[in-house]
Amino acid sequence: MQHRMVLNETAWFGAGSIAQIVSEVNKRHFTKALLVTDKALMKAGVVEKVTALLDRHHLPYMIYDEVVPNPTISVVQQGVELFKTAGADYLIAIGGGSPQDTAKAIGIIINNPEFADVRSLEGFADTRNPSVPIIAVPTTAGTAAEVTINYVITDEENRRKFVCIDPHDIPVVAIVDAEMMASMPPSLKAATGIDALTHAIEGFTTKGAWELTDALHLKAMQIISRSLRASVAGEAKGVEDMALGQYIAGMGFSNVGLGLVHGMAHPLGAFYNVPHGVANAIILPHVMAWNAEYTGEKYRDIARAMNVPRVCGLSLSEVRVAAVDAVKQLSADVGIPARLRDVGMKEEDIAALAQAALDDVCTGGNPRDATLADITELYRQLY
Repeated sequence: MQHRMVLNETAWFGAGSIAQIVSEVNKRHFTKALLVTDKALMKAGVVEKVTALLDRHHLPYMIYDEVVPNPTISVVQQGVELFKTAGADYLIAIGGGSPQDTAKAIGIIINNPEFADVRSLEGFADTRNPSVPIIAVPTTAGTAAEVTINYVITDEENRRKFVCIDPHDIPVVAIVDAEMMASMPPSLKAATGIDALTHAIEGFTTKGAWELTDALHLKAMQIISRSLRASVAGEAKGVEDMALGQYIAGMGFSNVGLGLVHGMAHPLGAFYNVPHGVANAIILPHVMAWNAEYTGEKYRDIARAMNVPRVCGLSLSEVRVAAVDAVKQLSADVGIPARLRDVGMKEEDIAALAQAALDDVCTGGNPRDATLADITELYRQLY
């Protein structure tokens, strides 16, 4: 069996590491950046932390701040045109998953114009050229988009989200600076944190998992489960630890895939604009319980990583329940809603949601094969 690992060329960690943008730009001889971000981060002054640095060192840039949650095809297309107009030669993605994913799509299309139809990037796109160089600056501790080869775009016309998987899209540099995440409100810390835990658990149990990614995912679970509550409470050490934990999870799942939780979460974003982390958080414990008998001893490892007491003395059936309960408790402690109706899901859409989830590229990696009837019933239970 052969396994591939694709990671950033360079990643910087620690408070104040955004200062390394300057050295990375200079040594790579980049000339002008297009900053990809959103208006909320502009208003909050987060983007200014980067632009002030660029201004101080006389590094030219233009800002594209039209990114929206669950970024759309039109958002990508506008970004492509602005990149051309700006005369830029690299991208700086500042934000959570939405700006990061938008930058990836822009960068791929610029260097692979035959994929200008954004929908053509769905799935495993056979692009020939690496993306325009991207420096990724995450402002949330959850998506790990700065280290993954995946991005997700929303097709508003057809009410669906599609996943794009392409080693050519990975940012050349990731700047994982917890100070860039300090302005996250508690609700966003909670949602993105459980998103990161979902990445770790699904990556650990997916069909493609292997020993190296297992080690990464277990370490990510340890860090996230001990740090998320503190992060949501505003403790600086918790935020910094979450920044690391979510990155480690991304190192793993990017290379082995995910599962049914993500397959079911993506349609909720397309239909109702539900934040991706919230959708994952609600779905995760239910799909974990549904998958349990198809995971061997792995839930014992999950329970141990999440500091469940007396794991060794529990039977396999008991430890599976304990692992699911630990996830439920963590979600409850950080204020995640319990039901999908609480985030706007409509019962009459269940059939369409189930079909979209079945068709999602992530669903195929689930340890237990799911039918349309299975997914329909899970949505009904979660409603």
